[in-house]
Amino acid sequence: MIGAGPVGMVAALHLARAGVPSLVLEQQPERDLRGSRSIVMQRDGLDSLERIGLGRAIADAGVTWEIGRTYFRGREILRTGFPETSNSVFPPFVNTPQPTVEVLIEAACKAEPLITVLRGKQVTSVSQTDTAVQVIVDGADSYTGSHCLAADGARSTVRRQLGLSFDGESFSDQFLIVDLTATLHFGRPERRFYFDPPWNPGRQVLLHPVPDDGWRIDWQVPPDYDQDADDLDARIRQIIGRTTSYRLNWASVYRFHQRRASRLRVGRILLAGDAAHLMSPFGARGLSSGIADAENAAWKIAADRAGQAGPGLLESYDQERGAAADENLRVTAATMRFLVPSTPEEHARRTDVLERSVLDPQACAEIDSGRLAEPYWYLDSPLTTPGPDDAVAAFPRESGQARPPLPGVVCPDAELPDGSRLRHRLGTGFTLLVDECQINRLSHINGCQILHAGLSWSPGAVAALIRPDGHLAAVFTDMTGLPVDLRKAMLRSTGW
Repeated sequence: MIGAGPVGMVAALHLARAGVPSLVLEQQPERDLRGSRSIVMQRDGLDSLERIGLGRAIADAGVTWEIGRTYFRGREILRTGFPETSNSVFPPFVNTPQPTVEVLIEAACKAEPLITVLRGKQVTSVSQTDTAVQVIVDGADSYTGSHCLAADGARSTVRRQLGLSFDGESFSDQFLIVDLTATLHFGRPERRFYFDPPWNPGRQVLLHPVPDDGWRIDWQVPPDYDQDADDLDARIRQIIGRTTSYRLNWASVYRFHQRRASRLRVGRILLAGDAAHLMSPFGARGLSSGIADAENAAWKIAADRAGQAGPGLLESYDQERGAAADENLRVTAATMRFLVPSTPEEHARRTDVLERSVLDPQACAEIDSGRLAEPYWYLDSPLTTPGPDDAVAAFPRESGQARPPLPGVVCPDAELPDGSRLRHRLGTGFTLLVDECQINRLSHINGCQILHAGLSWSPGAVAALIRPDGHLAAVFTDMTGLPVDLRKAMLRSTGW
C-alpha cells in the first residue's frame, strides 16, 4: 500500500482478514490530526468497516443526525428526515471526524501482525513485471510485493509514474472550513444548509455537528478570499450569535476539484481513493467511495494471490470502481453547477429554483445541496450474472432512488437465526445465502460459506451468491439446477 490514509489502511486490514500480509509505506513521518476534514460516514460503509471490526467503534465515536434543514435568505424551505428504513444496525449517516477515524484504523493496523506500516518513506519510482511490483523509496531502498495499491492522494506519485492522466476541472470559488466548539441549542444534532444568507450573500454556508459540542462550518468564499485579512470572529458570530462563547479549533481554505485517473488498474497496480478520483465533498461521496475502493481491491488481490482469479478479475477493478467514480463525478458535478453556477443560465436556474421553493414545496426537489452517498450498483460488471432483462432495463439509476436488489447491488442486510447480521458475517470468500425454507436441501458447497435467511426481498429466489464485498453476484430461482448455476456464477464472479 502506498499511503497510510484511511483507504490504504482499510485495504490492508481487509487483506489481513484474508491472510495476506502487506506493507504500508507513508511519506509523512507522523499522522496529521488537525481538522475534521471528511466527516460523514454512510451506513453501507460502516457495514464494510464492521467486517474488519471497526464499524461500531467509528459509529460510536461520532454524532448521528437524522434531520437536514435547508434555508434560503434566512427562511427554512426544506426539512429532510432520515428515518430508520433499513434492517441495518447502523444509522443512515454518522459524523465522525477523519482524524478520529484514522486513529481507530491505525490502532487496528498496529494490532495486526500481518500489517507493517513504515512512515517517512517517500516512494520515488514504481516498476512491475508479470509477477511482482517493485517500489523504490527515497531513491534508494527497494520493496517488492505481489501487487501494489496506490492510495497516495491527489498528487499521487504512483499515478504520475504510470503516466496516467488526471483530467477534470477545478472550481474558482474557495471554501473556508472552520471547526469550533460551542453549544448552539439546536435541540438535537442536525445538518443546516443556508443558501444566500444575509451574512454570505450570493453564496452558501453549511453547518455539520461533530462530537463533543463541536461544529464544522463551511463558507463558500470568492476566488480572491484572503483568510489572513478576514475577521473570522465576526464571521462566526454572524451564525452563532454575539454572546455565545466558542473555541476555535481549526480553520483552512480549500478549492474543490472534479478529477479522475484515466485508468484505475495498470497490470498489478491499482489506484484507490483520491489517487484515483477527486470529487467535491457535498454528498459525502469521497471517503465513502474510497472505502468501497479498498474492499473491492482487497478481495480481488487476495483471490489473485490464492490462484483463484481468472484473467478478468483484476481488470474488473477498473471496470467496477471506474464506473462508480464516473457516477459519483456525474452527481457531484451537478451539485457544483447548482452551488457554484458558472454561466448565466446556471445562475438563473439556481435563483429560479430557490425562489419558487419558498412557496412551492414541489420545487424543493430541484434543490441540489449534495445527493448523499450510496453504494454503486455493478449491474453492468462482467462479474455479475445478470438479473431478468426487464428488471435490469427498469432499474432506477438516478441518485437518491431505492435500488431493487438485483445482481450487482449490495445485498440487503438481515438478522440471521443465531442473531448475527448477514453483512457482518460475510467472509473473505463467497457466501451462498439460502432461503430458510430450503435449509434441509443444501449443506455444503466447495468454496462458499452457506448461511440461511429469508429471501423475501427477491420474490421467487431460493438462493443468492454474495461477494466478499457484499454485492450480489447472482440470484437463483431453481433449486434443482442450483449446483450447475452456482458453479457458472462463481466462475464468472472470479473473472473466468
